[in-house]
Order: sequence, then structure tokens, then C-alpha cells
Amino acid sequence: MIVSQNRRLKVLTFFLFMIAALIFIPDSFVRAFGAEADAQVQAEAQVQSEDQPVELPAQAQVSTPPVIRITSVGVVGNEHITSEYILNVVEAKPGASLDREAIQADVQAIYEQGFFSFVDVDVRPEGGGASVMFSVQENPVIESINFQGNTLYTTEQLMHDVFSLEGTVFNRVFFRNDLDRIQEHYHQDGYVMVRVADVQIQGGNIYVTILEPRVGDIIIQGNQKTKTYVIRREIKIDKGDIFNITHFRHDLGKLQGLGYFEDVNVAFDVPEDNDSVVDLILTVKEKRTASIGLNLAYGTESGISGGLTYSDTNLFGRGLNFEVGFNEGREANYWTTLASPYMDKSTYSWRVGVRYRKYEDRYYYYKARKQFEYDEKSFSVFAGVGKKFSNEDWSWFLTLRHENMDYSHIHNAIPGYIDDLTPWDGTNQTVELSLTWDKRDPYVSYPKGFIWDTNLEQAVEFIGGEYDYLKYWTQARFYIPLNRLVEGVIDMNGTWTADNPLLLAARLRLGSATQTNLPSFARYSLGGMNTLRGYNSRSFEGSNMYLGNFELRVPVASAVTIVGFYDIGNADEKFDWSNHHDDYGVGVRVKTPFGNLRVDYAKGGEENKTYFGFGEMF
Repeated sequence: MIVSQNRRLKVLTFFLFMIAALIFIPDSFVRAFGAEADAQVQAEAQVQSEDQPVELPAQAQVSTPPVIRITSVGVVGNEHITSEYILNVVEAKPGASLDREAIQADVQAIYEQGFFSFVDVDVRPEGGGASVMFSVQENPVIESINFQGNTLYTTEQLMHDVFSLEGTVFNRVFFRNDLDRIQEHYHQDGYVMVRVADVQIQGGNIYVTILEPRVGDIIIQGNQKTKTYVIRREIKIDKGDIFNITHFRHDLGKLQGLGYFEDVNVAFDVPEDNDSVVDLILTVKEKRTASIGLNLAYGTESGISGGLTYSDTNLFGRGLNFEVGFNEGREANYWTTLASPYMDKSTYSWRVGVRYRKYEDRYYYYKARKQFEYDEKSFSVFAGVGKKFSNEDWSWFLTLRHENMDYSHIHNAIPGYIDDLTPWDGTNQTVELSLTWDKRDPYVSYPKGFIWDTNLEQAVEFIGGEYDYLKYWTQARFYIPLNRLVEGVIDMNGTWTADNPLLLAARLRLGSATQTNLPSFARYSLGGMNTLRGYNSRSFEGSNMYLGNFELRVPVASAVTIVGFYDIGNADEKFDWSNHHDDYGVGVRVKTPFGNLRVDYAKGGEENKTYFGFGEMF
């Protein structure tokens, strides 16, 4: 009788252990995958268990439950993904203790591999312990990836960012990264509003919808003086264009650079019923554009001078530049100009002006040697008009100029001086045509690329003109950022950034004429702060000219740049490449509210020169 009771107790204990295992180990973990707009599917695990009410003996309620060991771990349902790959992420191993939370985490880890739409687990008694069998259902094999709604880039271009391949099992994690790379591609190119709007999976075919928002209405408000068309023409984005933040920032930069506004604010509005359109709202706050300027200057050749200037950069709110002013001193100037500087393929730029200049005790140099001092008077009137071609990289400008020159009062001359100046006074009338090809990048904050100019100047003998000659010259300016070349070689320490890089700048100029002897006022002239910095102004003159300027611009702070430079060239009656003059030196550029403050120190052939001014040399 006692033996029979012990046997029944052992059987009862075994069944109690199995019931406990069924209670604490989930019977089913289900993961369902559905295609959502962002290709990210949230898994839900449903755990089902049946609690069997059991009356436990008193001794079972107080005893410690036994540890159930895992006897085996396996996977079923996988066709393409190996069991080793799947089980590599699970913690359940033969010999480990059976734990409900650990098994649930293993199911989640398998699901997060991305290859499966369904993950289940089955725990059964086996050899005195329990077997753990994961059941999976693989995603379909990719047959095709199709894009729709994309107009900026072709499907072939977008597929460069897709690492998921046809013929492989679809992995939602990998494909989510593919979509992120596609979106980043758009954003890096400035299309920051573009997004993946929807993803549909039909069998093995994947359909991705790209939303490329386009510009709707462009609303300009806040302007009272400035005409709306003056603001609108600076905004190159048109209704129906795909919005590009890089281009738009450039347009705003040009708008703010006009100097008409204290502030320009931008707001975006997306219509409730159409998320493929974005309206742009520009609110401007105008400022005074008319000013009176008082200036005082000193030059080693010109002495002390000073004067007044009245100007308005937005006359009548139409974007016209007007200026009238005078300077008094050894070099006296009186002038007035009116210009409309804006041009595009449908809008003409134009300018007119008149100037009178009187210069006392001016130095005349012949082949860099001072010959004498003289007085000069000149009166000029000009008018010009220009426009861009249909390809707006190209533009032209035509200028008509009437000028009368008078040289007198030669004094302080050296013995045996050469006078190749005063015989050339008189009246000159010219027609000048300039062609420009501008390939600089308009969407960066520094000059990048190149610009090429070609000029023809024809002097004509009608309506009082006394000279007849043709001058022609051309120049190219190059701006090359060097960050990529020195990256990893020189520690840039965050100073040379994408917006403020180490920059190589170069200017090459070449000119000639149909006559060997040109009037002195028409000759090519080199020397001074804008050509050969190591020599006096007009040190070298002639009917032929070549010039090279090279600068390495090295940012040392956000507002300070050090410049190392080298200049070489000559102007003479004939081309002689072996007879050149050069200089070298160092300069500093400091960004100020008035523009770049420029200081250059140059070592020339015989003496050193220091120059102060605003703006770059080229």
C-alpha cells in the first residue's frame, strides 16, 4: 500500500512539473508583417496559454520549483535563410535553463533580423527537459523594385542607393536603410521636402512612391517702397518648381545683399488638401537706402583728399543705383551716375554717367622710372546697356564713351626726361563690347569655379573723335577649393570648412592692340594695388600686356584670412615674355559690415609697398 502511494505521488509530481512549464512558457509568439508607408512594420506578439486549475498538495506549495533545462533548439519554416544565421541571435542554448522572458526576447531578436513576416515558438517536453523550436515564415523573394513619382532622378539613379537585390529575400531592415539613403540623396542636393510617401509589397514586387513637393504660390509682403517685381525677380524659383532649399537660400542671400531690407523672413504653408504643394511667404522689413557719405583719404601720390557723396541704391523703389558726389584735394573728382544693375535673359541692365577729374602734381613713370610731375584734367560721359543670353551663364554689355583729356604744366622733371604723355591729349570716343562667361557656383558662400571676360574697344573718329585704334583683351579668373587635397595631410582643425575653405585663386590677363603707339590714356597700364602690387601705379605701359596674379587664401578664423600672393607681368610696345616684372607678399582679409578689409604688403623689384582697401583684388 505504501509503495502504491509513492508511485502515485511520483506520477502526480511529474504532471505538476509539466503543467508549470505550460503555465510559464508561452505557447505561441506571432509576428505579422504588413507594408506601411515608411516600409516599417511593427510586430505584435500574441501569447496564448491555458491555465489548468490544479489542487496542489501542501508539500508542493512550499517546495522550490525544479529548474527545467533546454535539451535542443531548432528552426523550421526557413527556405533561404540558414538556421545558423537565425539562431546566431538567440540566447536559448541546449543546457541553459528555460526562461519565459528570454524565449520572448529570442522571438523578437529573430523578427528584428528583418527577413520574416511570422515568428512562432513551440516548447515541448523532451528527455527530462524541454525542446525549443522556432517557427518562421520568410518574406517573399524580391522580383522587382519600382519607383513612382520621381522626376528629379531616374529609377536607375535611385537604384544606386539601393542595396537590396532582386532574387534575395526581402529584408525590411535593409530596405528601410535603402529608403533612408534615397531620401538623404535628395536632401544633400537641397530637396529637403522630398520624402518616401508610400511602400507597397505585392508578392515579390515592391512599389515605392516618392513625393516631390512643388512650389505653389509665392507671396511677398511687408514692402512699401520697393516694387514687388524688384523682389520677385531675385527669387528664381517659380511656381511648379520642385522646392530646393540650397537654391532658395542663394536667392535669399542675393535679396538680402541688395541692401534694401533690414530683415527677410520666410514661412512655408502646405494646403490641407494637397501635401504635394508648398506655398512660400516672404515678409520683408525695409530700411533706408539713401545715404550721405563723408570721406577723408590720404595717398602717397594723391596727398590728402576729402569729399561728400549722396547715394540711393533703391531709387524710387525700382532697384536703381543713383550717386552724385565730389572729392577735393590734389586729385579732385566730380561725378554722377545712374544705373540699373539687374540683368537676366529678358531684362536689360544699363548705366549712364558723367565725370570730371582734375589731378595736380601727378607722377609720370616711364618703364618704372619717375620722369616728371604734371597736371591732368579729364571730362567723360558714358552710357551702356547689357543683357544675358538665353543661356544665362553668358552675358554682354555695350558701352559708348566720350572723353576729353588735357595734360599740362610739366615740372620737377629729371634731366633728359622722356615725355610720352602730353602729346596724346585731346578727344577720344570709343565703343566697348564685353562678353562674359560666368561658371562660378552660385550656391556657395565663396567664389568657386571660373569666370572669363573678353573685351573689344574701338576708338572712332566721328563727332569730334581724334583717334582710331582697336584694343582687345581677355582675362580668366579661377577659384579652386583645396580642402579635399589637404584632408588627411594637414590638420584643418575645423577652420577650413565647406563654407570657408582653403582656396587657390588665380587671374590671367592678356591684351593687345592694332597699333604699336596708343594714346597714353588708352595704353595698358600695370602697377599698383590691383595689378602688380610691388610697383607704383602706371609703372609699366604699352599697347601689349600680360598679367598673372596668384593667391593662396588661408582662413585662420571665421572672419580672418591670410593671403600669400605672387604677381607677374609686363606692359610694353611689344610682347616680350622674357622681360617681366614680379612681386610677392602677404596680405590679411578681415570681414567687416562694410565688406572685406584688405591689407597687402608686397616686395617688388626695388622697394616694398603696403596697400589698404576694401574687397578682394579679383
